[in-house]
Amino acid sequence: MKGKWAEELALAHLLQKGYRLLGRNRRTPFGEVDLLMEKDGVYVVVEVKQRRTDRFGTPLEAITPRKLSRLLQSARYLLGRDDLPVRLEAVLVHGDPKGFRLEHRVLEV
Repeated sequence: MKGKWAEELALAHLLQKGYRLLGRNRRTPFGEVDLLMEKDGVYVVVEVKQRRTDRFGTPLEAITPRKLSRLLQSARYLLGRDDLPVRLEAVLVHGDPKGFRLEHRVLEV
């Protein structure tokens, strides 16, 4: 799995920021959730995107409106309820293991 290192990097970053891991690579009928976390009573679905170059678009550009919708559906499916506080976030990794820049942001649905 070529992006495994990026996911490990993202997880370490989030744990350092006080997030708690609830699940990893969880499959749902709507797609896969890379990381399911919790922070301050809010469930956080984290999409990890890594690109070596921006030649074919940035990691953020790879997260389409359809992908956002599917992430939200996946979160509700995994949590079993629609009324729980959920936030979508992305950890974007620009580069490769030899040299990278990490970007962490909240995604707007």
